[in-house]
Amino acid sequence: MPDKTFKLQATYPTSKARLAELNMLHGKVQTPIFLPVGSQATVRALTPQDLEEIDIKMILCNSYHLYLRPGVEIIEKAGGLHKFMSWNKPILTDSGGYQIFSLSSFRKITPDGVVFRSHIDGSEHHISPENAVYLQEKLGADIIMVLDVCPESTAKKEQMASAVAYTTEWAGRCFRSHGDNGQLLFGIIQGGLIPELRKLSAKQITAIDFPGYAIGGLSLGESKSSMWEIVDRTVELMPEDKPRYLMGVGSPEDIVDGIGRGIDIFDSALPTRVARNGALYTRNGRINIKHAVFGDKLIPIEDSCGCFTCRNFTQAYVHHLFKCEELLAYRLATIHNLFFMNSLVSEIRESISAGQFPAFKQKFLASYHVTDEDKRIEQKIRSVEAKRKKGDKDF
Repeated sequence: MPDKTFKLQATYPTSKARLAELNMLHGKVQTPIFLPVGSQATVRALTPQDLEEIDIKMILCNSYHLYLRPGVEIIEKAGGLHKFMSWNKPILTDSGGYQIFSLSSFRKITPDGVVFRSHIDGSEHHISPENAVYLQEKLGADIIMVLDVCPESTAKKEQMASAVAYTTEWAGRCFRSHGDNGQLLFGIIQGGLIPELRKLSAKQITAIDFPGYAIGGLSLGESKSSMWEIVDRTVELMPEDKPRYLMGVGSPEDIVDGIGRGIDIFDSALPTRVARNGALYTRNGRINIKHAVFGDKLIPIEDSCGCFTCRNFTQAYVHHLFKCEELLAYRLATIHNLFFMNSLVSEIRESISAGQFPAFKQKFLASYHVTDEDKRIEQKIRSVEAKRKKGDKDF
C-alpha cells in the first residue's frame, strides 16, 4: 500500500488512540471516523445535502442489498454508486457476507462461495469470492470488503473454525482477483469469541497484504466485556501502519472506548435506527422524545448542539411530530443523532491531537448514561432475530 494512503499523524503515549489520514479515490478523511449506514444507497430519511450539512465525510452502502435491488448493472450504467446516489465523497461497501450468512435458512456455504435465496422474492443466487469483489468494483466504492463467513458469536467451536478457514481461503481469492483500480480492498478477521481462533484468523488475514483490516463478527448480542476482550487481543495482532475497522459497532460509548483501544473506523445503523424510534442522543445519554414529559418542553433537544434540528425546533415540536407519526419526525431525529456522532468523533480527534484524549474519555463516560447491559443484550438479540426474518434494510 502506498505510504500516502494511510498516514499516522498523532498517537497518545498512554493510550492506543491515534489520529491519521486515509486517502481514497474520492478524497481524504481524518480518522478516527464514524460511517453512517446507507445500505440501499441512501441514509434513511436524509438527502445527500443533509449529510453535507452535518459534515459527514464518508458513508457505508451494502452490496448485498444493491445487488438484489436495483441491480449492479443499473448503478454501473448510471456512472457508479457515487453518481447514482449523488454523493461525491468516499463510500465503503460491505460485501454482504453478514447479511447473507444471517439468512441461515436461505443459504448454503460451498467451497466456491455461497448459494442463497433473496429475502425479497425467494430467487436463488450464487456469489463467489471473486464475484463479490467484481460487484463492488462495478459499484465503484472507495473501500470494498472481502467475502467472509460471519457465524453467530455463540456458534460451536467447530463451526467457528470452519468459518475462519473459509474466510481465509476466500480472502486470498478476493485479493488475487482484485484489479489495480485504486479501490482499497480490506480483509476481515473472524473467530467469534474464541481467542485462539481470533489469533489464527488475524495471523492468516494479516499475512495477506491488504491495505486495511477489519474485525468482524462482534456486537451480535455478546457482553461488552467479551467484545472488548476480543478487540484488545485482535488489535495487538494487527499492523500499526494500516487502518483498523471495527464492523457494526457504533454506540457513543463504544466509539469512545474503541478509539482508546486503537480502532480507526466504525460503522453502525444504530444512531439512525434509534432516531426513527424517538431515541435521541445527548451528552447525558439517550432520551426518548416520545415520552409525555417532553410534550411541553420549549427548548432544544440539547442546548449545546448546533445541528439543524436543535437550531430550529424544540423538544415539544419533535415530540408532537412523533406522536402524530409525521415523516418529518424521522428526518429531524436522524439529523440530530448523526450530528451528535459526527461531533463526538471530531472532538475525539481534536483531543488526540492536543494530547488530551484520556481526559476527554474520562469526562465523557462520567456524564454519559449507558443503556443497562442486560436490557441492551436482550434488545440486540431481539433486533437481530427480527431482521433475519424480514431481511431488514439496515441489517
